[in-house]
Formats: sequence, structure tokens, C-alpha cells
Amino acid sequence: MDSYLFPVVMGIIFGFVARTLLLRTDFRQYPTYPTGRIIHLSLGFIAAFIGAVAIPSVLESDWAAVTFLGLAATQFREIRKMERDSLEKIDTNELVKRGAPFIEGMAQAFESRNYLVMFTALVTTLCSVYAIWLGVIGGIVMLIIVRFKMSGKLLNAIADVTEADIRFEGPTLFVGDILIKNVGLEDTRKTITEKAVGAIVTPKNENSVVTLSYLGQRQAMLHHVATVLGCYLDSGEPALVPLSKRDMADGRIALFFLPREKDFAQIKTVLEKVPVLDSAIRMPQEADKGKS
Repeated sequence: MDSYLFPVVMGIIFGFVARTLLLRTDFRQYPTYPTGRIIHLSLGFIAAFIGAVAIPSVLESDWAAVTFLGLAATQFREIRKMERDSLEKIDTNELVKRGAPFIEGMAQAFESRNYLVMFTALVTTLCSVYAIWLGVIGGIVMLIIVRFKMSGKLLNAIADVTEADIRFEGPTLFVGDILIKNVGLEDTRKTITEKAVGAIVTPKNENSVVTLSYLGQRQAMLHHVATVLGCYLDSGEPALVPLSKRDMADGRIALFFLPREKDFAQIKTVLEKVPVLDSAIRMPQEADKGKS
């Protein structure tokens, strides 16, 4: 087994580096720094160790060890539950909530990244068994793949974002030509006129129309703007809560929010970088709808 020591160490190192690349505290401030990072880096090291020692166990026909490693790997499913529970508790105190679909997508991402780490360590160790230089090449290739898989599709790939006027017709609030809601109080209407910004998100195709109609995707847009640019809002102010409404005819989405910084160039940049949630993706154009 001493002959496998260096390949295992190589696998652990490249696996841990992969988890480090995948771990990033961004504008959402999650995972927290340093507490959240320590937790995920520790789990990443365990995942790298499991992936690295799997190859020697198989080559030595140690099936008891393989079974144990498989059982240990299944415990990473608990990471999704842990992240989901943590984010749901945090979300109860957000002025503009993430929403359950966004939280579930983040929880799945944290779980899947540990599997990527395991696979990186496994491939690196397997290549290192035959030649150290081959292990280095294999590890570098896996790091490139991991880096590529770090982020998914963004909103600018499926829709165009344009600015829209905020206007009132009596007590009725419109963003462009899309009705948002009724606002009864004159003071609230004045605040909205001064502070609010409107945006129209126009889908690029039929698939995008269905994807953008998903309430979770629309809530993710509002949350990103509020998180990055702030929100002119406090508890007990339901009239100022950001909203999204859909044009039933063409699928356009109107967004209404009150950012602390009323700069549409920044708002557009933020919206275009909103991730497309896995649970929101729909592809009716690829479905067999019985058309001849």
C-alpha cells in the first residue's frame, strides 16, 4: 500500500484545490467568512480523501473499504439539507426574500460541488498510479473542468433587459404598459415616483417565456437587485415591496423596485447576471406537442 501513498496525496491535494476554486463568498455574503468557509473546506477535504483512496481500495480488491467509502459518499446528501435549513432560517429575516426555489438551487450546488471534488481526486489518483506526470496533467485538466462548471446559465442568455417608465393612472401603478398594483396613499405614490425604477425583461424565445414565468426565477431577480444595490424598504411597508408582473400576451416580465442607487446601468448589469434556476428551466420547443 506504500506505493499508493504519493498518488493518494496527489489526489487529495488536487481535490482540495478544486473545492477551494469552487468556494466563493460573493455579494450574497454566503457562505460566511470565515465560519462558513471553514465548514465547506473541511467537507471538501473529506470528499477529496474519499475520492483519492477509492482507487487503491479497488486495485487491492478491498471491497469492504469500497463499500464503506460508498456509504460515506452518500452522507454528502446531508449537505443539501444542512444548507437548505440554514438558508431558509436566514430568509425569514430578509426584506426581499430569496424564495424557496433559489434556496433549493443553492443547496443543490453545494452538494454537487463535493461530488466534483471527489471525482477530481479520483481521476488524479488513477492517473498518478501509472505515472506522476500523468497525474499532474489529469489533475490540471480536472481543475479546468471544475472551473468551467462553477457557474451555470445567466439571465442575459435567455432575455433582454430594458428600462421602463414608472407611472400612475390614478392609484394604479404601471411599469411601461404592464399593470403592477394599486397604491392608495398619496404619500406612498409620491415616494414611488421619486425612488422607484422599472425594468422590462423580454424573453428571447418560447423556452424563455416559460422559464421567466416561473415565480421563483422572478423572485431571484428582485432579490439580486435588492442585495447588490440596496432597497428603500423597511418592515411594515407592503406598498414598497418589490414586485414582478407578467404580460400575459407576450411573456414580458415587468419588475418594480426601489433601489438605494437609482442607476439603471448598474441595475441592468445586476439583472443580466442573475443565474437561471435549474428548477425554472423549461423547454417546450423541444417537446413533442403532437404538431404535424
